Amino acid sequence: MKVFDAKHIKNIVLLGSHGCGKTTLAETMLFEAGLIQRRGRVEDKNTVSDHSDLEHERGSSVYSTVLHTEWRNYKINIIDTPGLDDLVGETIPALRVADTCVLMLNAHHGVEVGTDLVWEHMQRYERPVIIGVNQLDHPNADFDLTIAQAKEHFGSAVTVMQYPVEQGDGFHRIIDLLKMTMYVFKDGGGKPEKQPIPHTEKERAEVLHKELVEKAAENDETLMEHYFEKSELDEDEMRIGLKQGMMKRTCFPVFCLSALRNMGSGRLMGFIDNVAPAALEMPAEELVGGGKLECAADGPAVLFTFKTVIEPRAGHITLFKVMSGEVKEGTDLLNDNTGTTERIGQLFIIDGKDRKPVEKLVAGDIGATIKLKDTATAHTLHAPGKRIKLQPIAFPEPRLRQVIKATDNKLEEKLHAALLEIQKEDPTIVLTYSRETAQQLVGAQGELHLSILKWKLNHHYKVDCAFSSPRIPYRETIRKSAAASYRHKKQTGGSGQFGEVHLKIDPWYEGMPEPHGHSVRGKEEHDLPTGGKLVFYNCIVGGVIDNKFMPSILKGVMEKMDRGPLTGSPARDIRVVVYDGKMHPVDSNDISFKIAGLQAFREAFNNADPQLMEPIQELEVRVPADLMGDVMTDLQGRRSIVMGVDSSGRYQIIKTLTPLSELDRYSTTLRSLTQGRGTYSEKFHAYQQVPSELQHKLVSSHKEEEVAA
Repeated sequence: MKVFDAKHIKNIVLLGSHGCGKTTLAETMLFEAGLIQRRGRVEDKNTVSDHSDLEHERGSSVYSTVLHTEWRNYKINIIDTPGLDDLVGETIPALRVADTCVLMLNAHHGVEVGTDLVWEHMQRYERPVIIGVNQLDHPNADFDLTIAQAKEHFGSAVTVMQYPVEQGDGFHRIIDLLKMTMYVFKDGGGKPEKQPIPHTEKERAEVLHKELVEKAAENDETLMEHYFEKSELDEDEMRIGLKQGMMKRTCFPVFCLSALRNMGSGRLMGFIDNVAPAALEMPAEELVGGGKLECAADGPAVLFTFKTVIEPRAGHITLFKVMSGEVKEGTDLLNDNTGTTERIGQLFIIDGKDRKPVEKLVAGDIGATIKLKDTATAHTLHAPGKRIKLQPIAFPEPRLRQVIKATDNKLEEKLHAALLEIQKEDPTIVLTYSRETAQQLVGAQGELHLSILKWKLNHHYKVDCAFSSPRIPYRETIRKSAAASYRHKKQTGGSGQFGEVHLKIDPWYEGMPEPHGHSVRGKEEHDLPTGGKLVFYNCIVGGVIDNKFMPSILKGVMEKMDRGPLTGSPARDIRVVVYDGKMHPVDSNDISFKIAGLQAFREAFNNADPQLMEPIQELEVRVPADLMGDVMTDLQGRRSIVMGVDSSGRYQIIKTLTPLSELDRYSTTLRSLTQGRGTYSEKFHAYQQVPSELQHKLVSSHKEEEVAA
């Protein structure tokens, strides 16, 4: 396998909405370079990129796939990504290691919802962008409208490099404004014939060429001076200016394509070779704790892992980018995330499912290795010496959380082990266990993401599972004071049980005065693990209850607070004053006073105007301005309190306080209301009182469950 030097390696990521032709373009690029002898088709399930059973079943990309092609002494590493937003966990790592984004637009759909969503992620990484307008051979293709939409959505940096002479079924000619020539393709595509620009296109081509020259010149003072002197730049000068514009993100060059008919891919690859930046030319990487790492061929060996693939026979395959230096087989590297040393046993170039061994990989290149012991996605491996840790990958929070259970209880352990394995491949699958509700929760990006998770569990791990909505973590408290007493008396053969407790409970609040009319002998404040406080007072006088039994009374109170009297939810913010009671010199013991304390607390709680509390979330919903009305109406139906509305470009940010119980599967509803354009984030705000009607319903339901049990 040929080893390319760092200056001749380019890394691109193919991005865009579902169905825009990313996988077809990747296949065409490999075919044009002669790396494959026959172009596969997504419909025929034989492309290099979409090679998994799941992708064949779905008929679209599910995973990001690494490929490479070679064009005129350059190596182009390609990462083909899925176009569905639920699969953003595949897209973000690819963005992290790519040096140039190729954003694909569908010429008969223009800028789609998926394109906008991908663009939001691209903005965070500030990579150079090339725009490919694909499917210009579609009967409804409209290049000019697509460009107008691109400028509206992405700004004035959108720069036409090429335009089609005709569109639709007759598409076969492209005017190139950098070379000022026309490419004419045969019906089967492939290498075009170069011809002069027709007289009928001269005027338009010259106007657009001048705009391109000005765009190239504006990025460099020297080029600007040359332009003022000559009113023109030569081709090499324009390449320099365009590269600088791409690096500054003031220029997004536009190329014309029909990936299916193999038209335009060679010119695109040539531009990537000659103009798109190599890793060596990209800004230095930020390090955790400060400092930067330059991508240097002669620097220390540093790898950044961006994807983990689990194969039945090979085990864990770790994909990485060489961020500096070079790596060879047998190299020992320190994992800065875990502190362990890993030996790079074998090195591979990845092309879909195929692995091709290589002796070494140099700065800027992308490769893979197997059988790393303690290395996961987004880890930094480097030569021993000073610490080097690259910034991690920021994955989005789950938009949907569901309870997951194996349909066969005997397979619960197997399910958990399988979920941990899947999480290594897909960090946007988030596993949590709620001790409060005793439920295993799985977080995902949406319904599609969950369905793919279920498919993997069924087909790869032979575990069937079911999803359900999680229980809401309610809290219980009281709104007034109440007193109660309870005598526990039990007589059996031999010693019996006896304990009597008199106590009073009050709603607790910060800074409340000491209990009135009681002599305080002891006070304990307990910060509860589920939030809030329990303040426990020992106000016993005259020794009616021995001090040694007070911990048992407290234990009984805490046990009932852990599963409150209303719905079995934790109670909070209560003051308990134990002021009287009785004991027996023989029959009193710890268990007697624990039971007496628990029962007295339960009775007092039920008499203290008990109140159920629900978690309230701070919600920020981002929606297109023209769809805000429908979203607001839906939010108000969810008992939301609107706190404000801000503008952000073409979007409105709606800020609300919304009960968590009203947000079950909200991501699905929001996507439906906004045709996929709406997004939201949430965080815990506070606990607030549940409306009386809802409280009555929840309490009644809990009682029915207890009776049934």
